[in-house]
Amino acid sequence: MYFINHEQINNRLAFLNVLAETSCEVVAQWQQGTPSLAWQMAQERVLHLAIETVTDVGSLLIDAFILRDASSYEDIVEIVHGEGAYSETLTATLLQLVKLRKPLVQDFVDLERGELHPLMAVLPDAFEEFKTSVAAFIKSELA
Repeated sequence: MYFINHEQINNRLAFLNVLAETSCEVVAQWQQGTPSLAWQMAQERVLHLAIETVTDVGSLLIDAFILRDASSYEDIVEIVHGEGAYSETLTATLLQLVKLRKPLVQDFVDLERGELHPLMAVLPDAFEEFKTSVAAFIKSELA
């Protein structure tokens, strides 16, 4: 029998709605012209929180279904994908996302802030697919 921390998973999946909405607001600011530094930093925070949320869910699934231990953020995405939790397309998007962690949390002083990151526009749809895929994966694993 598996122990799945449904509360933590569901809280994180619900938080993706906040990130999706904020992503749309950030994109809108860029479409209006050069956004302020505050909006540029808001973009960084959305990307950072998206990475942490997606990898938290992945880690919870790895723990719940006793999958092999991950050695990196990318590995978390690949392990869960390897179990059939989400599509190749979503996996590619998630890998692009988690590869941003080092620049966002370690190289932040030198980060180029003036451009809208291409992932910002696709995150809302990716989050929807991620939530649906995770729910379907849990259901299938418990069947």
